[in-house]
Amino acid sequence: MKKKFISAALAAAVSVGFAMHSLTASATLKPGDVAPSFTTQASLGGKTYTYSLADELKKGPVVVYFYPAAFTTGCTIEAHEFAEAVDEYKKYGATVIGVSHDNIDTLTKFSVSECRSKFPVAADADSKVIGQYDAGMPMHASMANRVSYVIAPDGKIIYEYTSLSPEKHVENTLKAVKDWAAAHKQP
Repeated sequence: MKKKFISAALAAAVSVGFAMHSLTASATLKPGDVAPSFTTQASLGGKTYTYSLADELKKGPVVVYFYPAAFTTGCTIEAHEFAEAVDEYKKYGATVIGVSHDNIDTLTKFSVSECRSKFPVAADADSKVIGQYDAGMPMHASMANRVSYVIAPDGKIIYEYTSLSPEKHVENTLKAVKDWAAAHKQP
């Protein structure tokens, strides 16, 4: 009886471990992959417009970060951190866009209050972009996981980072942008 209980407890612990790992498992798009192009509604500073990744890539690298839901604690922290770092990204010719499954009305408010009118946030209510980037939350694919990509102007992913914690997304993507800029300096 005791052995069965220990075996069951061990099996449950292993199962929980695998489940926890799957919640933070990395996205399948990796450096070197071509980033799916997308056009969607976005909001910057409370103004709605049509965002095109292809158009933004003509200007330089783009940080596309996915987040679960506007106005939640982790997503608010992450939006504040990206807002504080936008000027640093711009020094290296990069732009930032956040993407979630929220509707555009919610994101119009979020773009002002939490993004501080510093960068756009895109509405992906049908989760099409989330799906293209394999950025869905395990067990709830229509909701974005916290995944950040850096995309070079040629449309290739140069960096990917997945973690439910909002920490390190800005630090890591900014380093990737700086490294890319250093390798692509004009003589």
